[in-house]
Amino acid sequence: MAHVELELTEALTPSSRTPAELAVDDSLRLWSATVSHAAEPCLVIDLETTITAVSRSCCDLLGLGTPAETVGLALLDGRLRLVDFTAARGELTETEIDKIPPLLALTSGRLARGLLRVQSDSSGENVATVDAIATPLSVGGAVAGSLTFFSPV
Repeated sequence: MAHVELELTEALTPSSRTPAELAVDDSLRLWSATVSHAAEPCLVIDLETTITAVSRSCCDLLGLGTPAETVGLALLDGRLRLVDFTAARGELTETEIDKIPPLLALTSGRLARGLLRVQSDSSGENVATVDAIATPLSVGGAVAGSLTFFSPV
């Protein structure tokens, strides 16, 4: 028979976070859990644009690899290459990138929708056009992140 001792001193230490910070964490955690198991292409980013959750179908659609490889990375870390709608498929400027739905929902605090053209490989052969609809995730009137759904066009 094994003997196991548990130390509870840390578990009983009161949190130094404010109720608002706890609510933000809870909201993002709940949405992240939902998105992680969703069949639809969707993702959640936090205020720093870090991907906190992504569905498998979203990774496939946008060419992001696996959810395990993607969660924790910045949305625009170089894996997601956004290109314009010209034949040359030029990369978007920083001003144009700021207007993509997941980021616009963060900065505006409103629903954002738009078409994105995503190049999912370095050869430039795999390009997808997607309709993106993003909503801010708010807690107590403050934006904590955004939830975006994607649909191939």
